[in-house]
Amino acid sequence: MSNKITVWVVAISFICLSGCHKQRLSKSNKSISSDSLVIAAPHLADSLAAAIATDSLSATTADSSAGSESESVKVNSISFDYLVAKSKVDFKSKSQDFDNTNINIRMKKDSIIWLSVTGVGFEVARGLITRDSIVFMDKIHKDYFVFSYAQLSKQYNFDLNFALLQSVIVGNLPFPQQPDSRFVKENEFFILKQIVERLEVDNYIGESNLKLSRLKATEVPTQNTFTLNYSDFKDVKSFLFPFTSNIDLNVKSQKDQQINQTTMRIKHSRVDLVSENPGFPFSVPASYKRKR
Repeated sequence: MSNKITVWVVAISFICLSGCHKQRLSKSNKSISSDSLVIAAPHLADSLAAAIATDSLSATTADSSAGSESESVKVNSISFDYLVAKSKVDFKSKSQDFDNTNINIRMKKDSIIWLSVTGVGFEVARGLITRDSIVFMDKIHKDYFVFSYAQLSKQYNFDLNFALLQSVIVGNLPFPQQPDSRFVKENEFFILKQIVERLEVDNYIGESNLKLSRLKATEVPTQNTFTLNYSDFKDVKSFLFPFTSNIDLNVKSQKDQQINQTTMRIKHSRVDLVSENPGFPFSVPASYKRKR
C-alpha cells in the first residue's frame, strides 16, 4: 500500500470507519484556523445537538423471552472537560489491513476530537472532528479533505454522527439516558434500548460495574450495524475507563448487495482527564490543495 493511501486510510478509518473513498467537494485553498474553529466545510443543520433536541429517544422493553424488565439503572459515565490519550489502532476491511498505527488524541467533551497520526518519529497526518464536520490533512502529500456527516452517512449507507465517534473513545452512552428509561435484564447485562432517528441502539450495561460494555446500533432502513465492545477497564481519575475498544461495521453494498465488514481495534496506552485546554492546533497552509 502506498504511503498516500496508508495515511488517508489510517486517519479516516479512525474518524469514521469509512475506508479510503474521496468525496466530491468544492475546492478551496483557504487556511483553517483552530482558534475560532472556522472550518472550510458545509455546516449542516443536522448536527447532533439538533438531532438530540428534536428526536424522541424512547426506551422499550424486549420480548419476555429475552429477559425480565428492570427499573431504571444509573449508568456509570466518565465526566471530564478535556481528554488526552496515546493510542494504537488496528484496522481491517475488504481492501485494507494494517496494525499498530500510532495516534495521539485530544478531546473537548461533546465538542472537538483532535487526532495526530505519527510515523517513525514524525507526524504524517492530522484530523479535526467537530459536531458538524471533519477535516483531514495529509502532511506528506500536502493536501486535505473536508467531510460532513450527511455526506459520509449517504456515501457509506450508515447514519454516522459525533456522538458515536466520541463513544468509541470514551465509552459513555452516546445518547442521553432519559429519566423514565427502563432496562431489560439479560444474563450479566442490563440492556437499555433507544430509538434515535434511523438508529435502533442497544446499550449493554455490565451488572458488575454499571459501565457500558457493549453497544449495537442498527440502521432500520438498511439493517446495517455498528457494534462496539469495550474491555480492559482501568481507573483514570476515579473513573473506570475502557482502554480497549473493538469495533465492527457491517454494511450492505448498494452496488452488489454484498455485506462488507470493517473491523477496528483502538488500544490506549495512556489516558488522562484534564481541566486545562491542551490545545487543538490545526491550520491548513495556503499551499495545500483540497482534494475531491
